[in-house]
Amino acid sequence: MNIELIITSFSTHQEDLYKVRYQVFVVEQNVPAEMELDDRDEHCCHALITLNREPVATGRIDLEDHGRIGRVAVMQNSRQYGWGRKIMEALEEEARRAGLKSVWLHAQESALGFYEKLGYQVHGDAFMEAGILHKPMDKTL
Repeated sequence: MNIELIITSFSTHQEDLYKVRYQVFVVEQNVPAEMELDDRDEHCCHALITLNREPVATGRIDLEDHGRIGRVAVMQNSRQYGWGRKIMEALEEEARRAGLKSVWLHAQESALGFYEKLGYQVHGDAFMEAGILHKPMDKTL
């Protein structure tokens, strides 16, 4: 198996990043396709994991927005390998390199346990985003 984790820009790997995000968010979770892409993609650092050159996991961090992590997605047939954790570790390392002391995100309620295991804490009330219940979370680095 050839596994690669890279930090990249949206313009450099847009097709691979969107392939994972489209499958997870639009196909699996019924997020409207027009909501999945936004104007922040070009401003973010993106983490991408490929397995035998096929994209299997991604996430992004918006350093300009105080370390907001988002669009963390792993292809359904690749969720048992810890790729989500690897994506989060890579994004947190980017935050550290940028001198940030904390990161934050909006977690889908179904993913709270995943983020809690990584040291994130809920810091507010639940709210709806893209038709899915979320909670704000943050982590001190």
